[in-house]
Amino acid sequence: MMDITSFFTDYTLRTITLGTAVLGAICGMLGSFAVLRKQSLLGDAISHAALPGIALAFLFTGLKDSNVLLMGALVSGFIGTVWIRGIVTKTHLKTDTALGLILSLFFGFGELVLSYLKKQPDANQAGLDKYLFGQAATLVESDVILMIIVTGISLVIMLLFWKEFKLLLFDKNYALTLGFNTRIIDGLISFFIVLAIVIGLQTVGVVLMSAMLLAPAAAARQWTNSLGVMVLLAAVFGAVSGVVGTGISASYNNLSTGPVIVLVASVFVGFSFVFSPSRGLLFKQIRLVRNRRDLHLKKTLQFMYSIVEKHDDISRPHAIRILNQFQGYSKGTLRQLEEKNWIEIKGDTWSLTTTGFHTAQNLYNNNVPQS
Repeated sequence: MMDITSFFTDYTLRTITLGTAVLGAICGMLGSFAVLRKQSLLGDAISHAALPGIALAFLFTGLKDSNVLLMGALVSGFIGTVWIRGIVTKTHLKTDTALGLILSLFFGFGELVLSYLKKQPDANQAGLDKYLFGQAATLVESDVILMIIVTGISLVIMLLFWKEFKLLLFDKNYALTLGFNTRIIDGLISFFIVLAIVIGLQTVGVVLMSAMLLAPAAAARQWTNSLGVMVLLAAVFGAVSGVVGTGISASYNNLSTGPVIVLVASVFVGFSFVFSPSRGLLFKQIRLVRNRRDLHLKKTLQFMYSIVEKHDDISRPHAIRILNQFQGYSKGTLRQLEEKNWIEIKGDTWSLTTTGFHTAQNLYNNNVPQS
């Protein structure tokens, strides 16, 4: 197992850890907008659309420089994004159809170019396969600096156009009435999403990049209804996934960093789906059980009221055995009603309290159909 001090003493590990943390932060931050725009396939489409750009950049330049290859990926990814928007606006096809078409078309073309490159004499030196599944070990300090710069620029742009981004996300038509150019705003968001995906290809790869973009945002969405809090939480989840995933990968031999990071991010998603207070499955089930129990108590109270209202004295005791004709009645129900101070129990008899009578009366009146 890896010693925690390795993060501070090992230059390579420190570089990779910082790089994956920054990548996770920017992916979570920008992925929030993709999730809220209901374009979850956008990251998958763009990452696959970047593959032919990488292959063509190497084919035309013959250079293995990561900056050259990523520039090709950026151009290809942005072209794919423009085509997606063009298909949606110029045809009757839906966004998910356009995303699927571009994903398949660009990835197929990219694989075709890669197949051609493998047959060339210098194919073994190309090293392009690392962009399919990622190879975090190839990160160097200049790559991390580039990630930090892109993250900083993205953060500044986000803060400058925060209100415009919110308007576009939640009410595009209202943004149009205020005179905002929604195409430019939408293009700006898309451009930075493409940029985040491109700089992450070397670390996570084409195949898994969409998960890196969406998982932290999906997890953060479960905890809040605030856009600002969601973006912040997604950035934190992404950064922690990068750090923990890198640590786990470094602790074992032949364990790829990219897939481990994605798995850690998926743990955040699973935990959030189950344990988040407002949307978590666990708390939803607890609320459902409580609502059912409360409904049963109120139905029992209404049945008691139907018995009591026939008498002038609401405190008149009634035999508990009368309740046996009420379906679902139990002694536990009586104890809960007594705890709420709705009834009083003396021996084998019960009587409504004043509070219980008025509560039941309100329930009964609310359930009576109005003529």
